[in-house]
Amino acid sequence: MKRARKTPHSTSRRGGHVRIIAGQWRGRKLPVHDLEGLRPTTDRNKETLFNWLMHDTQNAVCLDVFAGAGSLGMEALSRYASQCDFFEKDAQAASQLKTNLATLQANGMVSCGDALSLLKNSHNSYDIIFIDPPFNHGLVQPALDIIVQRQLIKPNGLIYIEQEANASLPAMPDTLQIIKSKQLSGLSYLLIEAQAMD
Repeated sequence: MKRARKTPHSTSRRGGHVRIIAGQWRGRKLPVHDLEGLRPTTDRNKETLFNWLMHDTQNAVCLDVFAGAGSLGMEALSRYASQCDFFEKDAQAASQLKTNLATLQANGMVSCGDALSLLKNSHNSYDIIFIDPPFNHGLVQPALDIIVQRQLIKPNGLIYIEQEANASLPAMPDTLQIIKSKQLSGLSYLLIEAQAMD
């Protein structure tokens, strides 16, 4: 979830809603709090990502780190993830996330606060972590570093990263390996697998 300068990719949000594209809530539109620069991941990008995750979402415990509208976490829950935690800094966006979870009767928890601080204080571990921060704020690397240091990703867990197209690949330890990647004109995204971390 980005809060960024306007780009040609800000096409998926119409009328303040995000759409779940598959799973038990397929086609369901969820209201999004209208924040300037709030831009959910496009349906096209979500389709690619969840094709990558086709065999991994069921029963997964997930974390949507820079949640915003919660588009990625909600999609995972629709595809039968067992639960998803959402970290969101803006209080109104976090409140909308809680409302949407209640509407769907979905198993999720929303924490309102700075994502990096919340990561530093987390004691959970996850099967899938979504890192989709505001563009041009240098947040991918510190988020990934904290996840590795605190062992928040389970062995063989997956980390999805979405960032601006001109951003460098994050530095990673040997315990992380890029297994999928795609480059578009305005952004790049990649899927990372975690090995056992001693």
